Order: sequence, then structure tokens, then C-alpha cells
Amino acid sequence: MPIASYEQYCKMLESAYKNKYAYPAVNIASIEAANAALAGFAEAKSDGIIQVSIGGGEHASGQMIKDSALGAISLANHVHLLAERYNVYIALHTDHCRPEKLESFLYPLVKETEKRRSEGKSNLFQSHMFDGSNLPIEDNMRISKEILELCTKNQIILEVETGVVGGEEDGFRTDGVASSRLYTTPEEMLKVYETLKEVSGSIYMVAATFGNVHGVYKPGSVKLKPEILKQGQDAIKKKYGKDTGLYLVFHGGSGSTKEEIWETLEYGVVKMNIDTDTQYAFTRPIADHILRNYDGVLKIENEVGNKKLYDPRSYLKLAERNMSKRVVEACEVLRSAGRTLCG
Repeated sequence: MPIASYEQYCKMLESAYKNKYAYPAVNIASIEAANAALAGFAEAKSDGIIQVSIGGGEHASGQMIKDSALGAISLANHVHLLAERYNVYIALHTDHCRPEKLESFLYPLVKETEKRRSEGKSNLFQSHMFDGSNLPIEDNMRISKEILELCTKNQIILEVETGVVGGEEDGFRTDGVASSRLYTTPEEMLKVYETLKEVSGSIYMVAATFGNVHGVYKPGSVKLKPEILKQGQDAIKKKYGKDTGLYLVFHGGSGSTKEEIWETLEYGVVKMNIDTDTQYAFTRPIADHILRNYDGVLKIENEVGNKKLYDPRSYLKLAERNMSKRVVEACEVLRSAGRTLCG
């Protein structure tokens, strides 16, 4: 199927919210990772989200060019082509665009979609993320509203963040952030709802923080407070009615237990970012291949090595397959497996 249309993406989020499941949002920085994500969603019979960060886009553009927007366009075009061969809906998303990167990353990608729409083509990306969490909430929401107006005009869904996810993401660290900032308050979630609902016809997602941390952690080592999400949703419903609420996003999920993840689904999480774990799943078989075939991969003591073993395709195929398995696992944990809305 082609990449999900705006209407199809909206139905995906609505279904996840009502039926208490979420879509894995898998970061990619290469064709192999893109193929792995597509294959994993198809195997799980799950719709899903494939996303590109600023660093991922820069990597995809090559070390000489280092153009994050150009690399993101390249990866998105690849996914558009390949998605037509799979019988699930895929939405393309960009991850963590901070205020200082808007002009070099998010806005050029919106302009690319505007160009495509003027030519009668589908959107390049179906959603973007603006991460204004390092700003005071008033400034964060003011800029978020401006971006949402631009996105809505082009049938693009926006993700915003309030509160700060700890750790490191895409080379950006949050060391020194006050611990209170790691937990979004009900007042902040209410502020997001009241500000963004003013944009007529808009659809948006909110990454609210509840102690989640980017990076690598053992299960159970990250102390989450999922009830914070419920408190925020309850505050909105109390003031604006039981049929209101936010589509929530779970960042920094490594180290979370299944029970904690499942609890967040009860409170409106419809998207969970999966990056750290899929990176490891991709790299693990490559390391195994190199260590098992050291003499064949390298030309040692004037030997010629084994071309079949040092051909990058030999180990990238292994990496792709193992990452696909991790995507299937994510779909199963988030309960999106077997729920595709496609056909």
C-alpha cells in the first residue's frame, strides 16, 4: 500500500486511542534500517510509524554533505517507494526538532510537502515533531501553535513535547535539568490542550514526560510514574468533557517493564518511540559476524580474506533481519500486532 494518507493516519491514531494500543515509531538512518522497519511491521501485521531524526537525516546525506533535511527527504522517498509493496499503513514522521533547528530541518521538509501537494502528489512526511521542551511553557506553546497552523494547512500532524525527557537523544543531552522538569504537570497538559485546540481542524500528539529517559537501561531501572499521564488527561476531561483528551507519545522507553508500558496505553499513549533497542538489534549480528569470521573479513598477514564475508551485504542482511524481529516484538508489546487497518 502507499504511505498512509492524512485521513488514514488520523484513523490509525483514533483506533489506537479508543482501543488502547500504540504504534512503534522506529527511527531510521539508512536504507537497511528502513527496510527492516517495513518488514517488521508487515510481519506483525501492524500499521506503524517510521521516523527520521536530525542526526539520522544528516547521516543519510553522507559525511561530505551532512544536510539533515536532504537526508530525510532521501530516506522518505525510499520508504514511499518500498511501502507500496507491503500490506500495512506506514506514516513517516520526523523526531525531536528543537527551536534552533526549525529553519534547517522542519521548515524545509514542510516546504517539500507543499511542493509535492502543488504537483498533485501525496505528502512527503505525514507528521513532524517540534521539541520546545527546553523553553518556558508559554514560549513552547506559542511556537507550537504557529507550527501547528502551518502543518494543519498542509494536512500534517504535529507532535509537541512538554516536560523534559532525561538522558541523551541524537547527541543532545539534558544533564543539569531540574528533576521536576522530568514530570509534566496536569497544568502543563491542560495548557497544551487549551492552546492547540484553537487551531481549527488540527490533529496533534503530545509527548508528556513521566520520568522517562533516553538511552540504555536495564528493565526496571528507570522509575516511571505513568499515573502522571492519567492526572493530566483527567484534568482536561474535568474541564472540557469526557470526550476530550490528548493523543500521547512515550519517549525514552528503554528500561521500561511491559506492565509500565501497558499502563501508559490505558492513559492515551498511541505512539512509542523505538530507537535504542532497534539500534542494538541491528548492530548485534554485525558484531557476531565480524568476531566469528575475523580472518575472512580482514586481510591478515598478506592473506586475501574472503570476499563473501567482507561484502557488506553479507552482514547487513543479518542486521536487517534481526532489527525486523525487534520491530515485531515492539508491535506485540504495544498490542498493535494483527490490528492493521489496511484492507
